[in-house]
Amino acid sequence: MIEKYGSGGPWEATFGYSRVVAVGPLVISSGCTATVDGRVVHPGDAAAQARVAFGIALDAMARAGVSVADVVRTRMYVVNADDCDSVGRVHGELFGDVRPAATMVVVAKLIDPDHLIEVEVEAYRPREESG
Repeated sequence: MIEKYGSGGPWEATFGYSRVVAVGPLVISSGCTATVDGRVVHPGDAAAQARVAFGIALDAMARAGVSVADVVRTRMYVVNADDCDSVGRVHGELFGDVRPAATMVVVAKLIDPDHLIEVEVEAYRPREESG
């Protein structure tokens, strides 16, 4: 069974995607940025944007029945290489006890010039044993 969850983000309907898709035990988020109510928050502060973006992803994952403890992979797309340390530290604050597989890459730009980071999260949601 495939389950789809939206968050009401400004591009979901227009671009035709779901914030989170769950396929069996795998729960995958789309890219999340620091866009709240249609506007980018914390322009110029990659760490603050990372907290917001991960929060959006984790809130959507919670609707699919998973928590931060279930996260198995993260991806971080950072516009400025100088921000990698502060973004990595935010990742450590959120996932230090979980220690998922993680990737951080520097990209040329994101969809809005004020976006400094975009994140993706994947989690494992074990199926309930029947019997």
